[in-house]
Amino acid sequence: MQPNGKLKEYAARDLLLRLEEQGLVLLPPRIRPKNNLKPKVFDQIPLFVKRTLEGAITEYETPTIQVVRDHQERYLWGYLLYHYHYLGCPRLVGEHIRHIVRIGNQVVACLGWASAAWKVKDRDRFIGWDESTKRTHLHLIASNVRFLIPSWVMIKHLASKVLSIALRRLSHDWKSVYGHPVYLAETFVDTARFQGTCYQAANWIRVGKTQGSAKRGNTYQYHGQPKELYLYPLQRNFQRFLVHDQG
Repeated sequence: MQPNGKLKEYAARDLLLRLEEQGLVLLPPRIRPKNNLKPKVFDQIPLFVKRTLEGAITEYETPTIQVVRDHQERYLWGYLLYHYHYLGCPRLVGEHIRHIVRIGNQVVACLGWASAAWKVKDRDRFIGWDESTKRTHLHLIASNVRFLIPSWVMIKHLASKVLSIALRRLSHDWKSVYGHPVYLAETFVDTARFQGTCYQAANWIRVGKTQGSAKRGNTYQYHGQPKELYLYPLQRNFQRFLVHDQG
């Protein structure tokens, strides 16, 4: 059972599939064909403002941020990521939150937060985790899996401002949806494309690199492209909550 009272449906399905792969159980035939890998195509253009914004962040009103909850906002978030983020729209499973940021009535940023990655050696060392403690407390970390500022929004220092605003409310938003807070945020920066400047400006801590592998199904495959790991404590005593049973 999840802290929000819902069943751990995806975790149970994943466990059954792993047991079947190992020959320990025999599952009945699928009722419906497997279609979870079929990409969603955002071909219908939603209604949104696409006006060039330039200048300094001080010239604009304070950005507002909201958790995406209804279908219309979810489609708009997905459409913008699908068409304007180099990685496209992610398929978020497990615990996750979508944020949309606006200045006035115009969307200026989209963020995606999801469950933390399992194998991150430098993060685990930074926290002081062993395997058993990590298994118990991993759900108390949120991973920033997407961050988009559309190309027509060119406001100086907007990125670090958006990150700061999102981080101040991330734990509260997570608790409102899933019934528990998060105490640490993580993100991975592809240094072949970016320098991580906005994360540094928003006071994220660079703690190391990944091993250059990614999860594909139930296994990890080496792709040879390690990423910079940044962490952001959401509470002063975050390690106390992540290492001891106080989360």
